[in-house]
Amino acid sequence: MSQVCSLPRGCNIRDMIDQGVVILGIPIPSSAPGFLGIIAVHVLAGLVCTIAGAVAMLAPKRRGRHPTAGSVYYWSLVVVFLTMTALSIIRFPANNHLFVLGALSFGSAWAGRRARRRLGPHWAPVHATGMALSYILLLTAFYVDNGPNLPLWRSLPRLSYWLLPSLIGLPILGWVLKRHPLIIRLGRQSSGGAG
Repeated sequence: MSQVCSLPRGCNIRDMIDQGVVILGIPIPSSAPGFLGIIAVHVLAGLVCTIAGAVAMLAPKRRGRHPTAGSVYYWSLVVVFLTMTALSIIRFPANNHLFVLGALSFGSAWAGRRARRRLGPHWAPVHATGMALSYILLLTAFYVDNGPNLPLWRSLPRLSYWLLPSLIGLPILGWVLKRHPLIIRLGRQSSGGAG
């Protein structure tokens, strides 16, 4: 028994096989169990990333909560990036922009984490910048992908999905780089000044 594609142009075999599914108002482009499994891991890791990143940002910068939450953020981001890579391969070329955002987010986190582990003369601003950019890019990818389906966000212009995380996050990062006591103290130590 053959199916007739109801799409006027651009109909392909994928369109005839799987029209996807909607979960909590978010359209998922495939209902295949493997695809849904990858999505489930991706969403769970993304939620863990978002929460752990916020905890790391708000926690005092000393042993304990900050480095623990930062490690949870980093390793959850590894999972987000790996699942995004798989989803991008499966949905090539539809997810290319999300893959780029994911790669930039992971690369920023890697650079921020590496700076903290190496403790070079300017590790603190590099660490803060890398981790903050990673978080901003993570949220940008989320809103670019899901904004059209979210209450409130769906009424905003599409450009806002790309810009709002940066418009909020970059001024906060600028404030941290200029005023955070740890960055100021380490800056003075590396320049040899007593302040």
